[in-house]
Amino acid sequence: MFFVGGVLLGGLLATRFLTNPNSIVIAEKTITDLQALHVQVDGNLMPASIFSFENLFTLQGLLFFVVGGFMVGFGTRYAGGCTSGHTIMGISNLQWASVVASCFFMAGGFVMVHLLFPWLMKF
Repeated sequence: MFFVGGVLLGGLLATRFLTNPNSIVIAEKTITDLQALHVQVDGNLMPASIFSFENLFTLQGLLFFVVGGFMVGFGTRYAGGCTSGHTIMGISNLQWASVVASCFFMAGGFVMVHLLFPWLMKF
């Protein structure tokens, strides 16, 4: 009970007193690349053109959030752990399975960003 209350209190305090009021700084090349994919750069960490409640009920939102969520859950179960667990703990313990899993996490990320994301942004 104290743990949950502490987490709630810590989140509220961090949100109220530790937020940065400035917009994030994004490189011009990144802004150009995002605009080519029809992502509106609004100075927030999560662009509203992708991560909005209204976008959830579109075909693009269904693919991003629902199908993507199932894929993350399946991948976590199939790989025997999450990206942080394998990359931070597994590699630091010199576990071969974590090295292989982390390499495939990176390869999957590259495929998503360079192949699948531009295709999904057409919807």
